Amino acid sequence: MAKLKTMLSAAMLALSASQTLAQSPEPNARALVTPAVLGEMRKLIDSEIVQISIAAQNRHHQKLTQSEIDALDKQWRAEREQDDKPLIAATLSNPLSVYLARIQGRSLGLYAEIFVMDQNGLNVGQSSVTSDFWQGDEDKFQKTFDVSNDAVFIDAPEWDDEAKIWRGQVSFTVAQSADKKPIGAVTVELNLTELERRAAAGI
Repeated sequence: MAKLKTMLSAAMLALSASQTLAQSPEPNARALVTPAVLGEMRKLIDSEIVQISIAAQNRHHQKLTQSEIDALDKQWRAEREQDDKPLIAATLSNPLSVYLARIQGRSLGLYAEIFVMDQNGLNVGQSSVTSDFWQGDEDKFQKTFDVSNDAVFIDAPEWDDEAKIWRGQVSFTVAQSADKKPIGAVTVELNLTELERRAAAGI
């Protein structure tokens, strides 16, 4: 009986800990994304491979109509459920996607996802498979690229119940190095729980 009580007590403690994680307070994303945090992200994105990749796709997709953009997005969504994934495979294997995947890996859990968009809001490169290919109808693009060459949009945090962490997306316009003309945008999804831990530890 004593052993059973001990096991029940341990189970209740584990459940309580899980519930505590599930009910952790929503972090203040705007306070956590300090100028230093944003500056580090900008430094990583302000690279030649990002500039070259966006410029090349902008030239290639310069005359795309909205119906053609919608068709690409529809193809992407369909490929997510299929074995044959030509569009997804081509995007994930390009040099920019490889670069972004390395950034994500080197962040040691801070960056959960990174994707770069062109002037149409279409993905140019990404660290992992996104749910869609076109972001042009979303705030991450409309509140950055459509606003100014230095616009920043910090989205509301979302709880990841599977990983038991808070996630939050930070998006900003990507401009040409030479004349600061907007050429695209980027979204960095942060592990806000990890960012909060690092801030508390003074890291």
